[in-house]
Amino acid sequence: MSDIVHVAVAVIMNERNEVCISLRDKDAHQGGLWEFPGGKLEQGETVEQALIREVKEELTLVIEQSRPVITITHDYPDKTVCLYVRKTLSYQGQAVGVEGQQVKWVPVSQLSDYDFPAANLSIIKVLQLPDKYLITGKWLDNDDFINKLKKALNHDIKLVQLRLKNDSKKDMSQMQSLFENVAILCKQANTKLMLNAADNYLDIIDLTNIDFEGFHADSRTLMSLSRRPKGRLFSASCHSEEELVKAAQLQADFVVLSPVQKTASHPEMPAMGWQQFAAMLEHIAIPVYALGGLTEKDMKVARQHGAQGIAAISAFWND
Repeated sequence: MSDIVHVAVAVIMNERNEVCISLRDKDAHQGGLWEFPGGKLEQGETVEQALIREVKEELTLVIEQSRPVITITHDYPDKTVCLYVRKTLSYQGQAVGVEGQQVKWVPVSQLSDYDFPAANLSIIKVLQLPDKYLITGKWLDNDDFINKLKKALNHDIKLVQLRLKNDSKKDMSQMQSLFENVAILCKQANTKLMLNAADNYLDIIDLTNIDFEGFHADSRTLMSLSRRPKGRLFSASCHSEEELVKAAQLQADFVVLSPVQKTASHPEMPAMGWQQFAAMLEHIAIPVYALGGLTEKDMKVARQHGAQGIAAISAFWND
């Protein structure tokens, strides 16, 4: 196996929320597939410097500002690549295929329709996930729950975890109605709904006609699984490197890592802080939401440390 090839990758988006992609030459490595612009780091270059140079050489665009998105290490049969993915915040110029390569601007929702190298698939997952992840918290009754959810959805929440654990202690006869109403509201708001429910809830709920995206596993459930649920999105809660590795092995679509800061709900758990959070993400090619004592004001620092965004109960559910 050759040394790792370090590559800067640019996610360039226009005002219509379209992403710039180009077609690899058929004679190149992974030829004939679509890719995000970028290229190899040269000796002494930072990722940002390489990104600016490569995008200008490939597309004539001048990148002015960018931020980190995700770092992906992938083993191909003939080489190992490490992709340092950055999203452009501002740029100048018009995209032109300098080497005659085909260039397209594609809606984020349609990226899965194109054939990309395997190493790029995690980038697509990142782009198709929002930056805020609501985890539902305490409520008084179904009406209170629905009112809290409506308020959150009106604040542009596009990913919701319906969390119903054994300590919820709610009227079980009302759960079917609650699930159905939550699913309807999320669908109307174009919001992805993940279910994180204890077995005693799932045993009595008929999910046949409930529209939801997938299942979220707590850390204990995660470590007990031998395979991921089929046919739906799968996410998990993690608190350690061991759990992150397990989530990666199960090909989780995204995870939540906590606690970044001290929380009132779990005062017994030590906060890891941003430096440890970032270090734990270095070899995990999965979108990761930061959780624990955070609000939307922490979004910038979370992104700077490699997070997909912020997950929260209090900040999004009780705001």
